[in-house]
Amino acid sequence: MQEAKDTRRALVHIGYDGRVHKTFRGHQARERFENEVRVLRHLEAAGCDFVPRVLETDPANLKLITTSCGTRVDHMNEERMKALFAELEQYGVRHDDPFLRNITYRFSDGRFCIIDFELATLLGGPPPPAPPPDAT
Repeated sequence: MQEAKDTRRALVHIGYDGRVHKTFRGHQARERFENEVRVLRHLEAAGCDFVPRVLETDPANLKLITTSCGTRVDHMNEERMKALFAELEQYGVRHDDPFLRNITYRFSDGRFCIIDFELATLLGGPPPPAPPPDAT
């Protein structure tokens, strides 16, 4: 597996099969895990096709396995980025961490995608967990 991210909040690996393995840790790990699973399942049910799909969950170990949404994006016009996160809201979700680090590009269909929903809000739903003190 290839390590993609190793922070106080999460450890992310990409498997040889392309699946993304995310283990939550640190401040409010359980709440962030549960929130990301809830939001991704909502988005799948709503037909949103530019976010990861939940493949497996392991609540005991706070581990989430999803499909991959492509590769990280290094540059994006601010207006295009705002439009992408606004498009997400049409599916009833506000991302709450709308930064370039949460955008990927899927070469198979030329689509920009959004990842990392642990702090997202279901509009009209329960609030997300508070961000950790060291969140940027």
